[in-house]
Amino acid sequence: MAAVRVLRTWSQRAGRLVCVRYFQTRSDVRALKPKYVCFFSHPSFEASHPHRPLKTTAGQRGQIVQFKLSDIGEGIREVTVKEWFVKEGDTVSQFDSICEVQSDKASVTITSRYDGVIKKLYYNLEDTAYVGKPLVDIETEALKDSEEDVVETPAVSHDEHTHQEIKGHKTLATPAVRRLAMENNIKLSEVVGSGKDGRILKEDILNFLEKQTGAILPPSPKAEIMPPPPKPKDKPLPTPVAKPVVFTGQDRTEPVTGFQKAMVKTMTAALKIPHFGYCDEVDLTELVKLREELKPVASARGIRLSFMPFFMKAASLGLLQFPILNASVDESCQKVTYKASHNIGVAMDTEQGLIVPNVKNVQVRSVVDIAAELNRLQKLGSTGQLSTADLTGGTFTLSNIGSIGGTYAKAVILPPEVAIGALGSIKALPRFNQKGDVYKAQIMNVSWSADHRVIDGATMSRFSNLWKSYLENPASMLLDLK
Repeated sequence: MAAVRVLRTWSQRAGRLVCVRYFQTRSDVRALKPKYVCFFSHPSFEASHPHRPLKTTAGQRGQIVQFKLSDIGEGIREVTVKEWFVKEGDTVSQFDSICEVQSDKASVTITSRYDGVIKKLYYNLEDTAYVGKPLVDIETEALKDSEEDVVETPAVSHDEHTHQEIKGHKTLATPAVRRLAMENNIKLSEVVGSGKDGRILKEDILNFLEKQTGAILPPSPKAEIMPPPPKPKDKPLPTPVAKPVVFTGQDRTEPVTGFQKAMVKTMTAALKIPHFGYCDEVDLTELVKLREELKPVASARGIRLSFMPFFMKAASLGLLQFPILNASVDESCQKVTYKASHNIGVAMDTEQGLIVPNVKNVQVRSVVDIAAELNRLQKLGSTGQLSTADLTGGTFTLSNIGSIGGTYAKAVILPPEVAIGALGSIKALPRFNQKGDVYKAQIMNVSWSADHRVIDGATMSRFSNLWKSYLENPASMLLDLK
């Protein structure tokens, strides 16, 4: 208070003392208390700076809670942030969606446990978030705003006002322009846009970069159509001069995340397995005819019937005879566990990468039931919405690589499973029947891979022969269906 009295006395002699609540950084300001500042106004200063009224807003903060990423199960310790549903300043209620994260097994939507205001987002898109670490800060009490009339303050000069307007203005630019600016460490706020409503164009970035670095970027080559000059008969044709090729592309480095990260982990473990390969061809002529007859029936039930349900059901019938192929081994290969359920996985190619969901309990499902479940998994897989339960618990796998192309493949076993089959494309080829006549056959090649530590070649061959017989004579499956 003594300091206040001294300054108040000085201000009465030299000018006028103006106190304003809350601190603002200015060259002619000195802070007397944490929430008050004083302006020392002089006659000469007032003559050159007109005054205008100013209002301030006082905020009463609530309690800020750190919302941490909780354990989402399956031993997952880190996830990738794929989408934010909120931004700083948004009001949320309990069970409102905060963000969507993706682990190496599935996508999960995180919901709020509090009512309040989002104060801070700890991660950007595609950042890696860790279980137990803060995800967002939430102020659990709503802000209470109140306005106070404050005495006059010097008006901001025209230059400063213009700068503030530009700084507060929303920058308009396409994602491609923003990426170009980010790759060259250019702030969009420093670039003047020449497009509509001040939109920043690619040319604006290139011109700004040229002014900053002095580099002259080559113009885009434009094809010019010119009529050919007359060819003199006596003179030889001039040798064309090759123009240098200009390429402005740059290398891009991206982190391995999501399903790709899971593939790295799984394939690294698969390298420890000694693989045994076995290949054969299957005549699907009768199965092709049967499927064509059943397709309208399945379509009437709203089910798309492919060949895969028949392949999976035949494999399940074969696994009943050779249960070692539906087993798993521990890491030290000291114990073999025979699985009761036939959870047959199907490799799928999606925009997110390779995923292998599985159909549970194939041994008790009909061909139509298997087809319906496959339709569900394919629909969820194409949109990246498969659950953790859909992606875990597999006991045997089939890879339909032939739907993309190819005849043979060397399939890689998915630990802790012990066998996998790769199915090639179906091709019309000439073959001989039992009478020696040539006929048009529908041939598919299959490539099996087995863990040679627990499965020998004879077992794999017998299983393949049984599976093949079911597909070449589909009616024989009726004898063993349960």
